[in-house]
Amino acid sequence: MNTGFSLYCANGYETNATVVAKAKAAGCRYAFTSLHIPEEEGIDYRAETVRLLKLCKDAGIDLIADISPVTLRKLGITDFTGLEELGITYVRLDFGFSAKETVALSKKFHIVFNASTISREDIIAWQVAGADFTRFTACHNFYPKRFSALSLERVAKINERLKTQGFQTMAFVPGEIYRGPLYEGLPTVESHRGDTGDELVRDMLALYDVDTDVVMIGDPDVSDGVWDRMRQLGENCLEIRSELLPEYEYLYGRDQHDRPDSSKQLIRSQESRLWSDVPVYGPTGEPVESAVESVPVGTVLVSNSAYGRYAGELSIARTELPLDVRDTVAGHVVAADMVFLPYLHSGRGFKLIR
Repeated sequence: MNTGFSLYCANGYETNATVVAKAKAAGCRYAFTSLHIPEEEGIDYRAETVRLLKLCKDAGIDLIADISPVTLRKLGITDFTGLEELGITYVRLDFGFSAKETVALSKKFHIVFNASTISREDIIAWQVAGADFTRFTACHNFYPKRFSALSLERVAKINERLKTQGFQTMAFVPGEIYRGPLYEGLPTVESHRGDTGDELVRDMLALYDVDTDVVMIGDPDVSDGVWDRMRQLGENCLEIRSELLPEYEYLYGRDQHDRPDSSKQLIRSQESRLWSDVPVYGPTGEPVESAVESVPVGTVLVSNSAYGRYAGELSIARTELPLDVRDTVAGHVVAADMVFLPYLHSGRGFKLIR
């Protein structure tokens, strides 16, 4: 899962350098910046842009620059060739560009559009002008004004249409330190506004689930906990806090993945049946008795030897389930992390931690 973040010239170089360092540690691949914010005055955009580009390049991060015709004046250049000379490789075109101009720019830059406003007519016009859609990305807008953002269902429909055309898709979740002048968060999806901590991580997972390829933080920064969760997303190994019985503590710290043919009722570890260094309890061994008839959501189960070739398989209950006597209760996911269980599917990775 690819992640990204946002940089703003008005925040100053030192603040941006700190954020880039956090993003690099979190494995972020993309950064976004706008070079035509009306409220940002008294800034040497050319100097700040060069510094942002160097910060990102040194960190191995692609910087997406949101531009308009006003950008040329702010950067002190006469045409878009100057953007290339500055080292800009990704440009997000907000408005004011014809299909012919857009295709011409795509020869020099990777073009990023506002996904939420791309029409069928736009796509046809770009195709007629000779567009190579491998050079195009569709990035949803973020919405500073309350109640103006999209629904998740709307994002899903837009993504479905654009993915069939071969577009990469991007979207935003809000941060925890808000950008002015409204200071109400910068989400793509209205229901994500105001979310913090693991709620933001859940929001990112929800966007990935509707075919968003890259999810970025719209505001200037997030907490250390969210940065760490973003690292986990980038590594496709979400850490799930759990409480395991002593006999099953061997399950801690092991990278696992839900099966690609995901079940509605269970998360099933692909790797657990292949571990050769773990005990498999059964009727003649030392099983942990499970004196219950059903188990709640978040219960960690291990199949015992009575399950034959499934012995040793770890699973986690997504719903309340009757307990099969061939399964043994090994522990449970802590309440705070159960919100992630619906998103651990179709090959996604996880790791049980204390």
